[in-house]
Amino acid sequence: MKRSFRLALLAGLLPFAAHAAPLQLRSNLLISPDGSRLFSLDHAEGAPGQTVIPTPTIRKLPSGAVTAITLCNGCSATSFAWSRDGQKLAYVLKNPSEKTRSIWTVDADGHNPVHLLSFDGTLQSLAWGPENRLAVLATAGAHKEPGALQAGAAPSGEIGTNEDEQRIATIENGSVKWQSPADLYVYEYDWRPDGSGFVGTAAPGNGDDHWWIARLYSFADGKSSLLYTPPQEQQLGLPHVSPDGKTVAFIGGLMSDFSFFGGDAYAIDLTKQGAHAINLTPGLHATVTDISWDCAKGLTAAGLQGAQSIVWSLKSGVKEIWRGDDLISNGRGEPSLACAAGKSAILRQTFTQAPEIWAGEIGKWSQITHDNTAQPARAKARSVTWKSDGYSVQGWLLEPLSRKAGVERNGHVPMVVNIHGGPSSAVVARYLSGNSHNMALLDAGYDIFLPNPRGSYGQGEAFTSANRRDFGHGDLRDVQRGIDAVEKIAPVDDARLGLTGYSYGGYMTMWTVTQTNRFHAAVAGGGISDWLSYYGENGIDTWLLPFFGHSVYDDPEIYARSSPMTYIKQVHTPTFIYVGSADEECPMPQSQEFFHALRTFNVPSSLVIYPGQGHALHDPAADADSNQRTVAWFDRYLNP
Repeated sequence: MKRSFRLALLAGLLPFAAHAAPLQLRSNLLISPDGSRLFSLDHAEGAPGQTVIPTPTIRKLPSGAVTAITLCNGCSATSFAWSRDGQKLAYVLKNPSEKTRSIWTVDADGHNPVHLLSFDGTLQSLAWGPENRLAVLATAGAHKEPGALQAGAAPSGEIGTNEDEQRIATIENGSVKWQSPADLYVYEYDWRPDGSGFVGTAAPGNGDDHWWIARLYSFADGKSSLLYTPPQEQQLGLPHVSPDGKTVAFIGGLMSDFSFFGGDAYAIDLTKQGAHAINLTPGLHATVTDISWDCAKGLTAAGLQGAQSIVWSLKSGVKEIWRGDDLISNGRGEPSLACAAGKSAILRQTFTQAPEIWAGEIGKWSQITHDNTAQPARAKARSVTWKSDGYSVQGWLLEPLSRKAGVERNGHVPMVVNIHGGPSSAVVARYLSGNSHNMALLDAGYDIFLPNPRGSYGQGEAFTSANRRDFGHGDLRDVQRGIDAVEKIAPVDDARLGLTGYSYGGYMTMWTVTQTNRFHAAVAGGGISDWLSYYGENGIDTWLLPFFGHSVYDDPEIYARSSPMTYIKQVHTPTFIYVGSADEECPMPQSQEFFHALRTFNVPSSLVIYPGQGHALHDPAADADSNQRTVAWFDRYLNP
């Protein structure tokens, strides 16, 4: 940890070098079961608007010797998984010239590809079981890519009569054998160690919509049996069966998006029928974001507390193993570990230190890659904490390394407040991408404030749940007080404050400009303007139940209380709005409705719709365009 701080300090003293080698980005870290090799997806950071296909890579440990897996031209690979003996690596191949997906294996050094399956549909989440049996989540004849973040299929015909069904299947003799029933959409699963079946999360009906009401099941031979039904305010993530097969552990908590897992660690005794889920981390003033049985003896958890990453042993109680200011992850957005054979691998980074791979015993990692060591810091960063309604709230202040001429006036500078999505998520100490929204604003000379208000991860479940049935109210108070705290320690010009956010952050932007005139320009991406109309427009309405407590039909008042449209006549802030035309999570009509109202009341506004894009703007050109328009909007109203 001390070494990482020294590197960060040195990086902070270096000017940004245009001739520096491209930033090397990595994700999907996986250690082979024998601990001898490490897989990752690698690619160099592209130029704005450029599409870059990652390269599957295998490194020997601890030397770091690299082998790249060769794919067909233009092909991409996902869902990598090591076999139990560590001698094979399986993956799903997507060839743009073919309609089908396929599954392949290579040997431990990335050579000798073998074709196992061609499939008309989607494939993801490969997992090896005993006797080298391979399982996958498969959707035959899928209408779209799995997940609500993906672009929705164009609606046609009778709606709701032909839903995609994602099921567990094993690969046998070049075909799939279904292991879960057709009436359940499976989200995650894990093998039972004896090969007798699986444990996983699933729900009936529309898979994009119903994750928030998923339950825990046991699966085998196309049948299911219910293990656990969570309360309404709890979602499930990362189910992992213990090596002895007696226990399944998972993360349970209030979560707003699949794959952004956070909450407490739970366990269920699989040897007892009808056993209750036991909270292993009750009252923890932190958020568990990852669990594993493979890091050491017993269960290991990683998580977030304020600005710091933490690793705990949950073998007997909660025992802290390591904590640090670095973000450590296996390639996910939250603190997490890649583990096998008692070893772990991480991507280690801060706002000012570029990511590198480290591996070894937890807390005693050795650096494996050095490609980004010479990368300079791209901003100055500091953690800020403040009090709000009895809560301790944390956020980040980012400042440009050098200020653009003409931005500073009378010793003060403009600042843009960027509210994260979720709301069950958090801004963590991640090195800034050169193509990111925040980097574009920093390059334009703006300070950036990144608050983690109530509803965020990092302070425990009580804090994450503190905005239930209170969207926009308490969290806006937290943001406003955070700005006050920043203005006490930095020369921020309160007369040149901007506001932006995407997804829930886009909602908070739309909401905030109806509540205060403190901000002089706003940019809302993929937002929500009216919770009442939104309930019937989106493809994921069940996510609202844990947060509002009831449907909009049973309790419309609570939805109206947090809707920007309820207070729309109070808006005076110039607002730029953008959204994907195929967004399922925050549908395009929500942005159109807000834009229509602003135009009606002569509020300066602009709306851009990106064709074919879902909630995530996967097209780099669309993402780059939104960055350019965002900076231009703030320049126009904050720094003319």
